[in-house]
Amino acid sequence: QVQLVESGGGLVQPGGSLRLSCAPSRNIFRITAGDWYRQAPGKQRELVAKLTSGGSTNYADSVKGRFTISRDNAKNTVYLQMNSLKPEDTAVYYCNAFLRFDFRINDYWGQGTQVTVSS
Repeated sequence: QVQLVESGGGLVQPGGSLRLSCAPSRNIFRITAGDWYRQAPGKQRELVAKLTSGGSTNYADSVKGRFTISRDNAKNTVYLQMNSLKPEDTAVYYCNAFLRFDFRINDYWGQGTQVTVSS
């Protein structure tokens, strides 16, 4: 019954910043890894940023230098800091995370949060 809860989306002007958050609805589930995807209208879902359980990160070329994925273990939350936003960043952003509870590890998807970059 656990779900990933996403927040932080909204409307922002070009050049602005947003920080997306992703956390399990039940804190007994721990995030061990997390990815952020996005899907713009008429386009397929694409990987934006990846954070492995070991702490390494990878980014799509289109967001390198502007986006940062991170994890706060104390808050059990994965973040996506988005700076210097462009209209082309407009999309629904989805969190995909591996959650651990005891000996079980499974991946979950959030329902998505809308990010709109427009003047």
